[in-house]
Amino acid sequence: MVLGLLTLAYARLHAWETRAREEDRDGGYSTETVIVTALLVVLTLAVIGIIGRALIDKANSIDL
Repeated sequence: MVLGLLTLAYARLHAWETRAREEDRDGGYSTETVIVTALLVVLTLAVIGIIGRALIDKANSIDL
């Protein structure tokens, strides 16, 4: 049963690879771009959070 599933999975992956090569696809470039963009967005949100927290702390420490 397991061997049959592995054989089926291998055949499916091989068929996808063959079809992708025949269609001159970009080789995962789009996927790579999406992942890099998502990482940059997460990094940007983290930096904004850190700077925002520092600004709020500084504003709260001002005595009038």
